[in-house]
Amino acid sequence: MGKGPGLYTEIGKKARDLLYKDYQSDHKFSITTYSPTGVVITSSGSKKGDLFLADVNTQLKNKNVTTDIKVDTNSNLFTTITVDEAAPGLKTILSFRVPDQRSGKLEVQYLHDYAGICTSVGLTANPIVNFSGVVGTNIVALGTDVSFDTKTGDFTKCNAGLSFTNADLVASLNLNNKGDNLTASYYHTVSPLTSTAVGAEVNHSFSTNENIITVGTQHRLDPLTSVKARINNFGKASALIQHEWRPKSLFTVSGEVDTKSVDKGAKFGLALALKP
Repeated sequence: MGKGPGLYTEIGKKARDLLYKDYQSDHKFSITTYSPTGVVITSSGSKKGDLFLADVNTQLKNKNVTTDIKVDTNSNLFTTITVDEAAPGLKTILSFRVPDQRSGKLEVQYLHDYAGICTSVGLTANPIVNFSGVVGTNIVALGTDVSFDTKTGDFTKCNAGLSFTNADLVASLNLNNKGDNLTASYYHTVSPLTSTAVGAEVNHSFSTNENIITVGTQHRLDPLTSVKARINNFGKASALIQHEWRPKSLFTVSGEVDTKSVDKGAKFGLALALKP
């Protein structure tokens, strides 16, 4: 565990990663190359049905400044400039997309032993301002995440979260969508040696009175191979196996089946990430 409470996005992250990360029904491929000058180039492609999407990302690092430039199949140019540790605990991120002139955003993150703050503002005449803050320790943390539209004068987002962490257990409670959604999550490490863990998430909507309950587990079969599985109360069951066939190069196969409508057939996803 780290010293401070971290950022708001880290509340409930362990359970979310266990239950949702790496599950997919698409086909994805990425290859990363490193030049002698330190430039990192990652080419990615994904197939969703009959649609194929691709992008090329170039990353350049100079001391504490990282520049990412990405071009996609629609000729959009995404640029992100990150300045890390300009002052102790401070990170500044500038991002924009060409040709969208309204896409510019400036974000500042600050991490302290007892607080984590992230604020961002759109670089437009009437920007959307976002603020998230967490106070506490690496054991108990309380935070909020709000967005304000200066053009309409409305709060477009108002969330709150609480987390509790100890050596082998992480529990969190989030109130989202301006109080309409309550999400409780739980992550428990069963065996650190085999990365075996179990997790659960309960999502309640006050407006529809609907509950979505998801439970899952993960286990490392050997140092290079991991498996995960999950199921929710609507009968959708998913599983994946991930193999690191060389350092940092991963091959993942995942599948999903609706146990209440088995005749519909299963969905399968493949992901291949190559790094030298």
